[in-house]
Amino acid sequence: MKKMFLSSSFNDVYQFLENFYGESVKGKTVAFIDTASLVEDYTKYVDDDRKAFIDLGIIIKDLDIIGKHQNEISKVFSESDMIFVSGGNTFYLLQELKKSNADQLIIDEIKKGKIYIGSSAGSIILSKDILYVDKMDDKRKATELENFLGLNMVDFYTLPHLNNEPFTEIVEDILKENNRIDKLPLVPISNHQVILVNNSQYKIIG
Repeated sequence: MKKMFLSSSFNDVYQFLENFYGESVKGKTVAFIDTASLVEDYTKYVDDDRKAFIDLGIIIKDLDIIGKHQNEISKVFSESDMIFVSGGNTFYLLQELKKSNADQLIIDEIKKGKIYIGSSAGSIILSKDILYVDKMDDKRKATELENFLGLNMVDFYTLPHLNNEPFTEIVEDILKENNRIDKLPLVPISNHQVILVNNSQYKIIG
């Protein structure tokens, strides 16, 4: 069973995780990937998300995928109960996931039933394609990204930060353009909402 917890801001919805997990999460482990934030100036959201896991009693296993062999990444995944991918620049994140083959490893873990937790960029990458957020993130920070194909683990396109600054106008522009041109199945969520995915079904709470 594929289980994914897709948020705009994990810190604002972490209280919903334990019920979604199905048992106490205290003492569980999470592979924590903050790669998307490495090219951003503002990164407090990563610290906030980290604190949320600590508050839940979850043990954090930091995973820097840059320059790592896929066997090293796979080992951390196998030793973790959950995988978390933080926010930041979606294009840079996808670039580094593909370079390390971590994208395929994450797909394999999701298919095996491991819970995946995404925050902003970490949620966006599960869509079939990430180009729809080019107004939100700077593509120029991913000079080695050859295509915009995402992990394709969901059949919708998560659009984070609905009605939340500093992204309010950007999200509105993306929605307007999509209604006019692309017609993608966008699922917009605010920082206080989360998309809970079970196999091919999903619901929004918060």
